[in-house]
Amino acid sequence: MVSTSKIKSVDFYRKIPRDLTEASLSGAGLSIVAALCMMFLFGMELNNYLTVSTTTSVIVDKSSDAEFLRIDFNMSFPALSCEFASVDVSDVLGTNRLNITKTVRKHSIDKNLRPTGSEFHSGSTATELKHDAEDDEEYGEGSVSLNGHSFDRVTHHFPILVVNFFAPWCYWSNRLKPSWEKAANIIRERYDRESDGRILVAKVDCTEEVDLCRRNHIQGYPSIRIFRKGTDVRDDHGHHDHESYYGDRDTDSLVKMMEDLVAPIKLDSQTITSDNSSTKLETGLKRPAPVTGGCRIEGFVRVKKVPGNLVISARSAAHSFDASQMNMSHVISSFSFGKTITPKVMSDIKILLPHLGRSHDRLNGNSYVTNPRDSTENVTIEHFLQVVKTEVMTRSYKLVEEYEYTAHSSLVHSLHIPVAKFHYEPSPMQVLITENPKSFSHFLTNVCAIIGGVFTVAGILDSILHNTMRMVKKVELGKNF
Repeated sequence: MVSTSKIKSVDFYRKIPRDLTEASLSGAGLSIVAALCMMFLFGMELNNYLTVSTTTSVIVDKSSDAEFLRIDFNMSFPALSCEFASVDVSDVLGTNRLNITKTVRKHSIDKNLRPTGSEFHSGSTATELKHDAEDDEEYGEGSVSLNGHSFDRVTHHFPILVVNFFAPWCYWSNRLKPSWEKAANIIRERYDRESDGRILVAKVDCTEEVDLCRRNHIQGYPSIRIFRKGTDVRDDHGHHDHESYYGDRDTDSLVKMMEDLVAPIKLDSQTITSDNSSTKLETGLKRPAPVTGGCRIEGFVRVKKVPGNLVISARSAAHSFDASQMNMSHVISSFSFGKTITPKVMSDIKILLPHLGRSHDRLNGNSYVTNPRDSTENVTIEHFLQVVKTEVMTRSYKLVEEYEYTAHSSLVHSLHIPVAKFHYEPSPMQVLITENPKSFSHFLTNVCAIIGGVFTVAGILDSILHNTMRMVKKVELGKNF
């Protein structure tokens, strides 16, 4: 067996008997200072080890979502009816998608941006509606002209009131006029107001009865509305829940629509029967009219990663719009590019990079309000967005994608129908941020170097100080002798 003395011979740290050592006041002071230095440098090294370091580089965009870009939005338009609100997308490659509805939802809102009901379903409107052939055939004025005073009285008197809200300058209103008057004459003959009184066909000139048309949220011409007796809401300034007709506009179609409305009403009591399933209008031709004049539009669209436009506008294939009355003021609740990042992931990224994510919602919470009365020209609101993608590769090799953008907005005056336009321009480059992992062994090496280095330096200083004091004492003793 190896003796204990041989084992002790390899001791690197041979001990000096305590009786042979001497403690000094200067050594104690240096020891305290050295200990404090060790603690301070250890804390700095630990903080540096725990601090995340990253490397930033700019590379060509190699996104996982290939050549497409997702745009999420939630916007409120206080003066644009959901009846005609349209989301359109176009780009420099020639893509042109109109009235996107599959991934877009619309809710009617009041002037305070509060929703007034369930989701508004605009349904499918025919691109071309049937009209009577344009000829010189004479027709009489069969419909009754209403104004703001007579409208309320008539709606409370007739079980069914069918109204054509029109504008004399409107092309589609003039196309409808002959068939509308012919249909009104036919209905008046079949359902005489004196002996029958179940239906009245009327019309309202919106250029003269501006307040009446605004109260019924008429934004496109012509708008055919169906009012039923007893549906007035007293708490809302006498507003009537009513329906819109979107079917063909030839005489036969209009007459059939009106007769289907009268059929469920008994002549003697003028009350609507409970079973009217056989007389319902064809699906899609009649839908509830908007109860308010505003619309909240939310959803998303997928576009190609090339410069393009996202446009919110009033659109219809069979209606005209008064550009001077269109107001595209809007409030943006959210507008972002790319996949939605969960709050937890975003908070983790904030710890890694506090500055990241500050520019992915530049438009959120902003209001863009115009007042047409302040200008004789129409106002289009344009937003110019430059989009840059940032990818973060974390230490756990988890990839997080974030799109940030700059936003510049302006008001443009023109003679065209105003719109809200978002012009986006994706960058062909992307920012790649990689988290650099730190070695724990390197941390331990640095800690040992700190302790050993401070201990050695303190020992050298103590030796110098001790020898200096001894020399001073020797000099003083020599002078005394």
